[in-house]
Amino acid sequence: MALCDKDIVPGEVLPVVVIGNGPSGICLSYLLSGYAPYLQRDAWHPNPLLSSKLGENTNKSLLEQDLEYLCEGLEGRSTNPVAVLFDSLLLPDSDFGLDHASPLSWRYEPERATPHLVLGRGPPGGAWHAMEGSMLTLSLANWMELPGLKLKEWLREKRRNLRNDRATPAEIASYYQHYVTQMSLGQSFACGTTVTALTWQPGREGEEPCWRVTGQQRSEGEELEDGHTLRQDVPFSISAQNVVLATGTHDIPARLEVEGETLPYVCHSFWELEAAISRGELSQSSDPILVVGAGLTAADAVLAAHHLNTPVYHAFRRSVTDPGLIFNQLPKLLYPEYHKVHQMMSQQQHSSTPQAPTTALGPSGSAPYTGYLSFPRHRVVAFRPDRKCVLESDSGQRSVLQVSMALVLIGSHPNLSFLPEGGRSLSLDPDQPISCRRNPLEVDPFTHQVVGAEGPGLYAMGPLVGENFVRFLKGGALAIASDLSRKQRGEGSGAELSESCRDGHVEDRQTETCVS
Repeated sequence: MALCDKDIVPGEVLPVVVIGNGPSGICLSYLLSGYAPYLQRDAWHPNPLLSSKLGENTNKSLLEQDLEYLCEGLEGRSTNPVAVLFDSLLLPDSDFGLDHASPLSWRYEPERATPHLVLGRGPPGGAWHAMEGSMLTLSLANWMELPGLKLKEWLREKRRNLRNDRATPAEIASYYQHYVTQMSLGQSFACGTTVTALTWQPGREGEEPCWRVTGQQRSEGEELEDGHTLRQDVPFSISAQNVVLATGTHDIPARLEVEGETLPYVCHSFWELEAAISRGELSQSSDPILVVGAGLTAADAVLAAHHLNTPVYHAFRRSVTDPGLIFNQLPKLLYPEYHKVHQMMSQQQHSSTPQAPTTALGPSGSAPYTGYLSFPRHRVVAFRPDRKCVLESDSGQRSVLQVSMALVLIGSHPNLSFLPEGGRSLSLDPDQPISCRRNPLEVDPFTHQVVGAEGPGLYAMGPLVGENFVRFLKGGALAIASDLSRKQRGEGSGAELSESCRDGHVEDRQTETCVS
């Protein structure tokens, strides 16, 4: 919907603006639209301590309860405590392959609704609309769903078979877009928007301090005589009491920063490999492609090239047995395609005598994966104009490889160009680029308020705070919605409380305070 069509009065200060319309922004919009989680009567949870705590306030929504108290003693696969809490309530014991029913029920209470606006460059679903459409997602189907709409049931209406309990990115993108419609959230979404600046306005005499969000929205103009539609970018400026950063981290591909990285044959996205395949540029007779990286996108590139019988060199910094390698964390039965890549990485490694991947042999003297050769614990030194790549091992030995194409797939960084210094001052290490894994934004763990913000009311969630998986980013939505609810009730922000006496128990603790 166009911003000009929304009921925004000039000079009005909106309670909440969310920048980003992926699953993070969608989930938060659901909670801000008046949907509240409650513990079901006679509900059971496999964690007895958590179950006991929840039983103390069965008449209260989770939004009104002390999240820090509920999080105590919980452990999970996320470093954000509220993410572990909410995940354990939505998907109890799912890490053990169990399918317990959630003890939560959802109630629509319109009096709780907080007016808000969700801004996004594309349709609801964010980066999921740009992902390759045929490969399976890493997560199980129910891990990808949002509250109130079962993804498995929705998928069964779309197709007969659920292959390996996983969905494709195209299906997930469609689900998120449908979710916004099904839950009647569309009136709070403004698509086609690009935020260009976010600034804190201290407020002059008689004015309320607030955040100023400025940018442009692409709109369809008049139709020309040749049938084309004239598009135009319409500027906008919105004032908000609270702003949530939910942009994700897939905007800017990470770079090696080595000599020759800007040469035409060096690419930084999986889609460029797809384009080369569609143009017929790669085949069994091509020079090998070089894939740099040991993540899932790099694995997808290896699989795509292997499917075409195009030879592959695969270079990465870690050891194949490194426990931090994502392949060592995935169950083999659930992810057979990635287990296959891991086998290739392990069994067909580069030796001191360079050899083309088309003739590389495994340890047994055979080549179970013809056309593949891995270079563990290697880094790229340079890309040369003659399509030769120089690799160097940990021991200092160099290899020169002739390639047809090089794919640098080592992650990505968020585009926070609308913030001063790209938001670096808000991260854990201001001297380094913001990264989901290595350098996320620093937030209060129980409210998700940004610690180093210039003014109060700036929040962050999703990949920006280290949550790459949809199942865990929902906890950020709960933390933020709970803190905004607390403000609405006149109790102040949870990040401003150093001592609390809530729900009948007293705690003496120090918390971070976000001040201007």
